[in-house]
Amino acid sequence: MADGEISRPPFLLLKGEIVMAYEQMLVPVLEKQALAKNIYRMVLQCRSIAQQAACGQFVHLLPVGCTLRRPISICEINKAAGTLTIVFEVKGTGTDALANVRAGENVDILGPLGHGFTILPEAKHVVVVGGGIGNPPMLSLAQVYGERATAICGFRSANIVTLQDEFHASGAETILCTDDGTAGRQDLVTEPLKEQLAKGDVDMVYACGPRPMLKFVAAAAKEYGVRCEVSMEERMGCGIGACLVCACQLEREGKSVMGHVCKDGPVFPAEEVVW
Repeated sequence: MADGEISRPPFLLLKGEIVMAYEQMLVPVLEKQALAKNIYRMVLQCRSIAQQAACGQFVHLLPVGCTLRRPISICEINKAAGTLTIVFEVKGTGTDALANVRAGENVDILGPLGHGFTILPEAKHVVVVGGGIGNPPMLSLAQVYGERATAICGFRSANIVTLQDEFHASGAETILCTDDGTAGRQDLVTEPLKEQLAKGDVDMVYACGPRPMLKFVAAAAKEYGVRCEVSMEERMGCGIGACLVCACQLEREGKSVMGHVCKDGPVFPAEEVVW
């Protein structure tokens, strides 16, 4: 072990079965940066978690003074450097406490958690769609696919647009949309998505963002017969499938079932989600 990490056992035992591999440790914050109002970027030195992490997974951070952890999507994975980058928005006391952590200080991290996106090595063209704070987890996908990806990034307004330089640097074609037209196109993300789908060469659509956006992205992919995966958000307690707080309704094999975003997701095939 390196980087001053204090690790805990990497497996969760639930009813006698190993159901998830994860680690809990204190790790140093290498970088901390404000990207926009109430939106922050952190680079964490956590070599063993970075080695295991995959696009679409998340980490669970314990802010100082809080009882419950906060789930944060993984934005970038650098396995060679042993780092993870996260981007989060301040929405309450927990994320506010995280925003006050300075470079050089430690944070308590649990991860990597959840099921990530399916990577298609032979795909010729994929589309990644992000809405608001749903854009950060799309960056790692854009970096995997490079020039084979089109990234559609949606925001309410120019003042909260983030990570555009990083999306461009990935090699992906990048399309920026804002609700008010103050940056990029004044469009919903579904409009450029339909344009891409109409070309007939899209192998997969990936999406993360507000639930209404995901619903329309899933419908567009279904209309064109293209496979789609969506990353869902729900309030979480434990993050490892024990507390069952983050329930979501799914349909599998024609039957309605309850899944849990932390354990069964956060990524689901779009056709399974009951919207």
